[in-house]
Amino acid sequence: MFRDLFKTYAGSVYNHAFRLTGDWSTAEDVVALTFLEAWRLRTSVDMEGGSLRPWLLGIATNVVRNTRRAARRHAAALARLPQEDAVPDFAEVVVGRIDDADRLAAVRAALSRLRRTEREVFALCVWSGLDYAAAAQALGIPVGTVCSRLSRARKKLQKLTGAELTRTDREVQSGCGQVRGGRENAARPHQEETR
Repeated sequence: MFRDLFKTYAGSVYNHAFRLTGDWSTAEDVVALTFLEAWRLRTSVDMEGGSLRPWLLGIATNVVRNTRRAARRHAAALARLPQEDAVPDFAEVVVGRIDDADRLAAVRAALSRLRRTEREVFALCVWSGLDYAAAAQALGIPVGTVCSRLSRARKKLQKLTGAELTRTDREVQSGCGQVRGGRENAARPHQEETR
């Protein structure tokens, strides 16, 4: 029974986790932790009531919250350690920009500027395809709250994504962060010029 639950909903939980975190590896961890928690709570859920997807996505949302909290604590602990002189990794600067990567970055930046509650409702309703009632069940809030949060999130995202793309386009046009010689030269090892 639990194996069937995993086969049925693992993809949905993974997609939801990725949309909330933006990281493939973290999303995989969230899936594992979600089903571990679901296994632990298996006796407290009514399996006869219909789809377990909202219940699992609610667990995944809580796991993402806990993961972010742990990451913040870890970062704060690292910040308290003495700093060593680090050599910056400029590999990402060398790689050329791709339009899809720019758009994804703009959406991620816009999403990060939403309130956490708006981001969670947006991920459940828009990306995971839950209806308002299922999202309300997953988050443990009234349906009206889901509606109002989703409406605010959509309006803010439209405005913020447009502004972010405009800003990114201006940076690209001004040559900010570009490597001289383009992608082809950036990929080749450096050769000394003969004079």
